[in-house]
Amino acid sequence: MIQKRRLNVKAITILLLIWPFLQTTDAAESPISFYVSSFGKNEWSGRLAAPDANLSDGPFATLRAARDAIRELKRSTPECCYLGQGAVTVWIKAGKYYLEQGFELTTADSGTSETPIVYRAMPNEQVRIVGGRTIKNWQKTTAQAVSARLQPAAREKVWQVNLKAEDIADFGQMRSRGFGRQISPAALEVFFRDKPMTLARWPNEGFLKIVGYPEAVGDEHGGTLGKLSGGFNYEGDRPTQWADTNDIWVHGYWAYDWANSYEHVETLDIEKRLIKTSPPYGNYGFRAGGRFYFLNVLEELDEPGEWCIDRKAGILYFWPPAPIEQGDVVVSISENAMIQINDASYITIRGLTIECGRADGVRIKGGSNNLIDECIIRNLGNYAVTVNGGNNHGIADCTVYATGDGGISLTGGDRKTLNAAGHFAHNNHIHHVARWSRCYAPAILITGVGIRASNNLIHDHPHCAILFSGNEHLIELNEIHHVCLETGDVGAIYTGRDYSYRGNIIRYNFIHHTGGVGMGSMGIYMDDCVSGTQIYGNVLWKLHRAVFLGGGRDFKVENNIFVDCDPAIELDGRGLSKVPVWHNMVYKTMKQSLEDVNWRQPPYRTRYPELADLEQYYAKEDGVPPGNIEAAHNISVGSELLKITWDANKEMVKLRDNLTDADPLFVDSVKGDFRLKNDSPAWQLGFKAIPFEKIGRKGSEN
Repeated sequence: MIQKRRLNVKAITILLLIWPFLQTTDAAESPISFYVSSFGKNEWSGRLAAPDANLSDGPFATLRAARDAIRELKRSTPECCYLGQGAVTVWIKAGKYYLEQGFELTTADSGTSETPIVYRAMPNEQVRIVGGRTIKNWQKTTAQAVSARLQPAAREKVWQVNLKAEDIADFGQMRSRGFGRQISPAALEVFFRDKPMTLARWPNEGFLKIVGYPEAVGDEHGGTLGKLSGGFNYEGDRPTQWADTNDIWVHGYWAYDWANSYEHVETLDIEKRLIKTSPPYGNYGFRAGGRFYFLNVLEELDEPGEWCIDRKAGILYFWPPAPIEQGDVVVSISENAMIQINDASYITIRGLTIECGRADGVRIKGGSNNLIDECIIRNLGNYAVTVNGGNNHGIADCTVYATGDGGISLTGGDRKTLNAAGHFAHNNHIHHVARWSRCYAPAILITGVGIRASNNLIHDHPHCAILFSGNEHLIELNEIHHVCLETGDVGAIYTGRDYSYRGNIIRYNFIHHTGGVGMGSMGIYMDDCVSGTQIYGNVLWKLHRAVFLGGGRDFKVENNIFVDCDPAIELDGRGLSKVPVWHNMVYKTMKQSLEDVNWRQPPYRTRYPELADLEQYYAKEDGVPPGNIEAAHNISVGSELLKITWDANKEMVKLRDNLTDADPLFVDSVKGDFRLKNDSPAWQLGFKAIPFEKIGRKGSEN
């Protein structure tokens, strides 16, 4: 009896300890809630949604205070009394929350599957997590020395502010960035009315052309390029108007339409019209006709929306696109990810707007089962969300735009063991990203094993929409359009250069109306001998090359609809080429990639038995041909079904039961409704219904 009474006393004590939490339960969401408000105080308990009548208690003022309160709850309260009772929720009220150093969650902040930790906006309220600072003390530019450098039309339109007087001394660094460059926090940027403004550039639209170079070198493809350290020539005399050329940059596609970079101008010789850039220089060399433009030029601050900084004086100059008093001007400050989740699990971030930092919006490292849900992530220097390692992390129902690099990056799984990561990007709207890093900074980047991208809407992108590497990824039910707008030799869905990338499925995607310069673009691009992908049930409309198989093997291209593509499927045999760049790719780069994953041993040899066919080609060095490719049950309208080029031949592809010479009887092809009528002849050839009603983004408002 005495022992039972002691247990009861202990239980009552615990109940009294957590009773205040249970009394403030939101029955629909969580038995334990904290509140954060821009009108709160960190000295309060955080248990009330609004201050009490005596102003003695109320919500917290910061996310950190709420995080620390949950840590204390976990430390002081026995787990048995709150775990399994539902989510612990931090409700954030409408307002702007400035996080110039970011907000970090660690292992100590983890939830569990029964009790996740949720940071979320109050229903129907806009919560903005801001990594910058609003600038107020603007003045019209009056200094004669500055006005004299501006174009006449700009002299009465440009405003200025002393950033140092605003306690902003760190403007970040302009860095060489773009193709093949490591991503670092961006330099300070300017946003007005929630839109990114343009660093003063010339020309304002489009590109100039490289007209030559003083020193030539050989191109690995047999052509000629300009030597990197030798610089390149431009035409025209516009730079003669620029008084200070010490901090001018150039952005260009120096040699190829798939490789851009930003480079600092080391010297600008206006007599010779010669530009030499600082190390690390551009990519590959300079090609006559290559595209570029100048930026960070005060004299070219000549139209609304442009800005420039005098870094020595700390003066920001800005021509607002609307009266400056009619919108906030925000400059980015934070060089940390806005929200960092490090080795933590079961955390949900829901309904927040995350914006105006120099780095990523959200960065997840390690841990498991974290979710970024229904957020708007925009106006950032790098990616919206990056996931590195861990398991089962997801980004769902988010809107992503105006990032400096890509949209969502998902990395995980073990390529040697083929253990899956389980990460996913689902039902997101991603558009107008890659403002700075124009190439290979996709809307969705997938690296590793077992990652899914589904039901995303992706559009208005300069390069590829979805870029993947690794094994057993699922890319399905996405709608992709108006991508590849500024680049060439690129695919809307893209991978390449590895025989060990196997088990990937691309199915039920709607890809249409893509762009492309030079060589143009592809809908689904299997580049540089990559192999083993299943391409099933996709709808590809008004594309250049719809499916391009660039020398690879073991493809199944089945049950797809091709409409007005040129062609539907293209196959080449570049793996047979004796040109050194391709021969070395196959026998050095790709062979090493196979060895890196122990391709002759399980799980690769058992999971992908077709790999054994490569043995005969690696026993000698005569090249690796395409092979074991099947194209069956496809519908092709207004498109050549199969085009063979570059050492390939038709015997390398098995064609079976494709509809190419009859009207498939679409419901309304003019309006893009490619459902088949009941009497379509495609059904007789074994075509299976595509779930059109499931394709694309579903049920989200933002």
